[in-house]
Amino acid sequence: MNRLAMGKAVEILLVEDNPGDVRLTLEALHEGKVKNNLAVARDGEEALAILRRHGPHAGAPRPDLILLDLNLPKKDGREVLAEIKADPELKCIPVVVLTTSKSEEDVLRSYELNANCYITKPVDLEQFIRVVRAIEDFWLTLVVLPHVDG
Repeated sequence: MNRLAMGKAVEILLVEDNPGDVRLTLEALHEGKVKNNLAVARDGEEALAILRRHGPHAGAPRPDLILLDLNLPKKDGREVLAEIKADPELKCIPVVVLTTSKSEEDVLRSYELNANCYITKPVDLEQFIRVVRAIEDFWLTLVVLPHVDG
């Protein structure tokens, strides 16, 4: 039985270094239909520390869904995606690439690294909120997410 069916909040990890995009994503998900907890990693190294529960993140819940920007400091999103999908304990967690890059190379590389979907962030404020709500509608309402312990 999934978390939603049990009435539990869905755990989301947002990997994003842009404070404005973090704020908008928080706002869009807060006003959404699905109860969720959003953790934020500001760079790729912090994302992997949260996912692997290292250091101060030892008690972090395992996310049900990851929203991943590609252009990150310290370790970029492509490297993070590759490490997630190569790790037997993390590879089942769906990863939605949510980035400003429209590069065909980034799209192809992300899917080669087993991203679950690739979405280009709109620059328009209302469109951005609409995209986040569409992610919520699809990934948190329609899709059955795996329950991954580890």
